[in-house]
Amino acid sequence: MDFAARSLPARPKGTAMHSHPSDVSPPSHDRAPSALPEPAGGLLALVGNTPLIQLSRITAHLNPAVRVLAKAEWFNPGGSVKDRPASAILQQALESGMLGGGRVLLDSTSGNMGIAYATLGSSLGIPVCLAIPANASPERLAILRAHGVELYLTDPTEGTDGARLVAAEFAARAPAHYYFADQYSNPANWQAHFRTTGPEIVRQTQAQVTHFIAGLGTTGTMTGAGRFLRQSVPSVRLIAIQPDGPLHGLDGLKHLPSARLPEIFDPSIPDETITVDTESAYAMARRLARTEGLLVGVSAAAAADAALRVAERLESGTVVVIFPDSGLKYLGSSFWSAA
Repeated sequence: MDFAARSLPARPKGTAMHSHPSDVSPPSHDRAPSALPEPAGGLLALVGNTPLIQLSRITAHLNPAVRVLAKAEWFNPGGSVKDRPASAILQQALESGMLGGGRVLLDSTSGNMGIAYATLGSSLGIPVCLAIPANASPERLAILRAHGVELYLTDPTEGTDGARLVAAEFAARAPAHYYFADQYSNPANWQAHFRTTGPEIVRQTQAQVTHFIAGLGTTGTMTGAGRFLRQSVPSVRLIAIQPDGPLHGLDGLKHLPSARLPEIFDPSIPDETITVDTESAYAMARRLARTEGLLVGVSAAAAADAALRVAERLESGTVVVIFPDSGLKYLGSSFWSAA
């Protein structure tokens, strides 16, 4: 069955914006009653090994010895970089016995991690329940509904931190029913990037990467890939990206000074943090689509804006930047039509 998202009433600040789990009967998901081993050649085997795409037109003014390479994470089966941690979390939970037998994977999301859970969970027979801010894009909500995910829409003014609190309360009230993955504190998140993203970049650049750039959301990409790169290419410079303030339109990114700091984040890893404003990211998204043929999401555009600024400082180097997803889930946004 296709679960309708439960749009919840206004509430006093600081209280949970949902019905209590004890008031909700366990969902009867339209999928296998228990998790089954994925057949050889299934979706899990397709996660990772995404290509590096050299940006050429927007970098034409740079020194010829400088390259900017974008890691195109929309080539993952769920369409984003989040397939990596979702795959690791699911496999670890199955191996440990935390999932299976109809137990529901529960987490909060701004969209991409939820889609990754939904995509891979469907292929494994794992039911998924997500707390997601009510202002998530219609495209994201439509994808989640198509996968049969149970959705709880949370107060948009409290963002992903608020959604996380809702998910944690659900888990506390029905611990036998839910496995609370909690991507912000789950070490499998950063470990996925340590095991896959970092090694891929070293291999694809023949260890010639000089600068690595990634946005901060759950911080798993920077923490995991950055940790691997620092061990493998000690001279690499690790640069984190975040919005320039708490009120922004950069889906998937967090302004860490004003947000709850993810438990998996290692603040010693980034050598530098660059802030990007929303309008600059929107302008870069349009520019990439119109000059490079790359339709990317807003967090990718923000990272590209920062990567170009970094590259303009250099006389030589190989800059690798993570493009978390494509622009397909953002096509309803008005900024695409701007001049």
